[in-house]
Amino acid sequence: MNKTKRKIFETSMKLFAEKGYDATSIEEITATVGVAKGTLYYHFSSKEEIFNFLIEEGMKLLQNSIEIKTAKLENYIDKIKAIILIEIKIVNKYENLIKILLSQFYGKEARNQKCQKHIYEYIDAIEEIVKEGIKNGQIKKGNAKTIASEIYGVICSSLVYKLRNEDSFEVMKIYKEFENTLIEGLKTK
Repeated sequence: MNKTKRKIFETSMKLFAEKGYDATSIEEITATVGVAKGTLYYHFSSKEEIFNFLIEEGMKLLQNSIEIKTAKLENYIDKIKAIILIEIKIVNKYENLIKILLSQFYGKEARNQKCQKHIYEYIDAIEEIVKEGIKNGQIKKGNAKTIASEIYGVICSSLVYKLRNEDSFEVMKIYKEFENTLIEGLKTK
């Protein structure tokens, strides 16, 4: 991604997270980036295309991080630990992306359905790991769909925690809390 496209991408992400998609205009994006509309339209055909690119790239980043990290691990509890740590790190580093995903999750518009689709696919990937862990006896028996949704919920919980405690958001400290509660609850006796 070239410098201008990256600046448009990052500025749009910040504005969408702060003001919402509908309240952010192309004019505001171009003014904040400091480019002409023609330059923006050279890289993106519309505000919707910027949004779609942002969601696609953000979810790819999250899913690729998890696939790479979990592929190296044999133990399914370790895979869940890796997912939770990555989720907390993503919230810390890409807070605006998570705000956008969650704010656009509800509704029936194409934009909402796109966010739902990506989040559900992500939860499905976690669910497969949970199912395998249960099958192998490394994760205690339970409803894999519910457990996967709980694990996804770490993103939401971490964001809420970060917004409430901006000054004291320590990734490893928060991870240890989830390890002591959520992860311990998944272990077989």
